Amino acid sequence: MSGAPDPADALAIARALLRAPSVTPDAGAALDLCETALKAAGFATHRLRFEAPGTAPVENLFAKAGAGRPHLLLAGHVDVVPVGDEAAWRHAPFGGELDGGDLYGRGACDMKGAVACLIAAAAGRLRDRGAPKGAISFLLTGDEEGPAVNGTAPALEWARAQGEVFDHCLLGEPTNPDALGDMMKIGRRGSLTGRLVVDGVQGHVAYPERALNPVPALMRLMRALDGRPLDEGSAHFVASNLEFVTVDVGNPAANVIPARARATFNVRFNDRWTAASLAAELRARAAGAGAGAPWTLTFDPSNAESFVTPAGGFAALVADAAQAETGRRPEASTTGGTSDARFLKDHCEVVEFGLVGASMHGVDERAAVADIETLARIYRRIIDAVVP
Repeated sequence: MSGAPDPADALAIARALLRAPSVTPDAGAALDLCETALKAAGFATHRLRFEAPGTAPVENLFAKAGAGRPHLLLAGHVDVVPVGDEAAWRHAPFGGELDGGDLYGRGACDMKGAVACLIAAAAGRLRDRGAPKGAISFLLTGDEEGPAVNGTAPALEWARAQGEVFDHCLLGEPTNPDALGDMMKIGRRGSLTGRLVVDGVQGHVAYPERALNPVPALMRLMRALDGRPLDEGSAHFVASNLEFVTVDVGNPAANVIPARARATFNVRFNDRWTAASLAAELRARAAGAGAGAPWTLTFDPSNAESFVTPAGGFAALVADAAQAETGRRPEASTTGGTSDARFLKDHCEVVEFGLVGASMHGVDERAAVADIETLARIYRRIIDAVVP
């Protein structure tokens, strides 16, 4: 690629990535840039394309330098969410513009900025110290902001089939709420989505004896599901939380008893549950509700289990590196939503640490230039410590 940025220059790579539009799942141009930089740094690369039935195809990238153990995996995504109202942006969402010490663009903090820092840190490591005693790999996906079925999960299975075994994974999600060094993620809550459907008998509201209203039954079921706490939290997690997100009967008429009522909910759960044990508990609660109408409760198959990485070892190493560069020791947290860590944790221990995420998914998403430069140094410390 003519005029490609120096692979060890985090800011230059970040600006180039922001100028490569990659709204999920179309991340090919951004992955082209990453592949060029990693090849220039000495990595062997593999493009991986996956297309599950009924989904759009997704490009992913695996790159590796060195061989054997220890094996450090550096992971991230280059796909981004849509920009929304482009006219509301002060700076072009795919311009990679600098203003007042900040780098602007969709993906600046979530998470093209961190991907650039990972590449720069690894490239600098190979340039300065030569081939590692062990291996450094990258797994970059174009399907984190989307359905997440054609990205990290199948790429990890591909790597397993190639005989790749990872010891540690550093994922560059934007973990810091306010300042670089505030927080790292050593685990994530699980996620379980449930769908309630109650069947009634449609009829005229003036003749309720001829109908069966599903709405009161749905209300009883909803009260049964969230009427008492699921738990009181655990050592590393807050209490599990159930939230109803939709309630619908699809009935525009005020004089008609509807035939069906629906509700959807999501539970973010801690390590006191698995998706299976939580589903069983919720089914039992619903069964005891005395709904008074036929109902079904189903759960989406794409759930995420909770996990936690032990506080010592690799997690402590990441915290040490962050503290050395920022003067702050990051809080070891399990808050927030899900990420691709839910797939990575099945292959090795994983810690998430990235940029400040205050503007992620928002208008004028941005990252401080100073933070990008500091994060690249933090990543370099981690790489040097894990792979001599």
